[in-house]
Amino acid sequence: MPASATKALRVAVLADSDTRWKWGALTAQRLAPDGGARPALRLDGFLLRGRATPTARQLTEVGVRADSIGEVTAAEFLRTMRDTDHDVLVLALVGGSVQALLHGLRHIWQDRRDRPVVVTGYVGVVYEKLADGLLLRHGADLVLANSRQDAERFRAVYEGVGADAGAVTEVALPFLGGAPYTGPREPYTVVFAAQPSVPESRKDRTYLLERLIRHARGHPEREVLLKLRSRPGEHTTHIEELPYQKLAQRLDLPPNLRLVYGHMGEVLDRTDLLVTVSSTAALESLHRRIPTAILTDLGVRESLGNHHFIGSGCLASFDQLDAGHQPVPDPEWTARQGVAADGTYETAFDAARERLLKLLAAPSLPPLTPYYTPDTAPGYLPGILARHHLAPDGSPLPGAPAADQQPGPVRRIVRRAARGAYRHGVQRVAPVIRRMGEL
Repeated sequence: MPASATKALRVAVLADSDTRWKWGALTAQRLAPDGGARPALRLDGFLLRGRATPTARQLTEVGVRADSIGEVTAAEFLRTMRDTDHDVLVLALVGGSVQALLHGLRHIWQDRRDRPVVVTGYVGVVYEKLADGLLLRHGADLVLANSRQDAERFRAVYEGVGADAGAVTEVALPFLGGAPYTGPREPYTVVFAAQPSVPESRKDRTYLLERLIRHARGHPEREVLLKLRSRPGEHTTHIEELPYQKLAQRLDLPPNLRLVYGHMGEVLDRTDLLVTVSSTAALESLHRRIPTAILTDLGVRESLGNHHFIGSGCLASFDQLDAGHQPVPDPEWTARQGVAADGTYETAFDAARERLLKLLAAPSLPPLTPYYTPDTAPGYLPGILARHHLAPDGSPLPGAPAADQQPGPVRRIVRRAARGAYRHGVQRVAPVIRRMGEL
């Protein structure tokens, strides 16, 4: 039943990391008829249990309050969704998980005429695995593209393989906003936005940290902030094997260089120059018209993601920044990237909202139709589904955990212990083994 002007839009968001929860929850707010103001939106959060399940601190830092939130397995989530009364379901997941859930939802909703509208997309810049990630997301009612450029690329991929591209809908990153930059502050503040896995090597990460230290010492009148994504032991979308916090312990930091956490928007409120390798924070900064530098010190390479910013006018090296250079973004490039510094951001979700309302008003919705099927991808799809304990037809495999019952207290305790052991292995033990193997 579609949400009316007097009834809250009921949205469920399933996310597998702090970043994707932020994207999914804020997307839900942007899609609501009035932009997410209560009581027009009821938001229920579901966190897919895994290595990157966000902590309470990370959820608080995101700054989005849900009416309910809890951890689930894929099987538990599908059981909840079988007879759900939600109007919209946002899948804020890695591509393989989206594909598995689409097949699982298709199976449990095969006899439902009033199923929820399913929405998915990407949390930021799409600079790798374009075809793979897109085809894994095919089958949702709306596949959101965060920019005009992405919308064109998404449609080209779908049409190129003979898949329906009608679900592709242009929007913008849902977390852009904040006051526009009006000029240098006192003190002038330089922020380096760190990334968990870019660059990866100790040598490159140490180099960037040392250059940041050199910049701070060369400009003692400036405040230099190293903005970190997570505290040691916490997990993000990407594994961080060499946290800058640990690298910094071995170096002598100048008094005007500090490591900071917190909401990126609040950090940008006091930023005069944003520096990064390829973080999505650069787009937030450009949206506010804050001078933004994409580092070229380690090269302009696909593996770093900074190749996405070719043509932006923002590429620069630390030597240039040390000398006082401030990049000037190309307005045509920023317009194609959905940054919308020209004030059109407020209308960026209008088309998606209109399409969503039409789907909600329809008497019934057709079954979900993912591009991959047991017939078209028999060597690929079963493995993706099996990771979430689903059979090739989307039904739960025999023995799937909590497929048909709520977990008891003992199971919940054991599960928490097992999850902690798994995360410790992924973040602490595995990196050590890999480094020993390189000796």
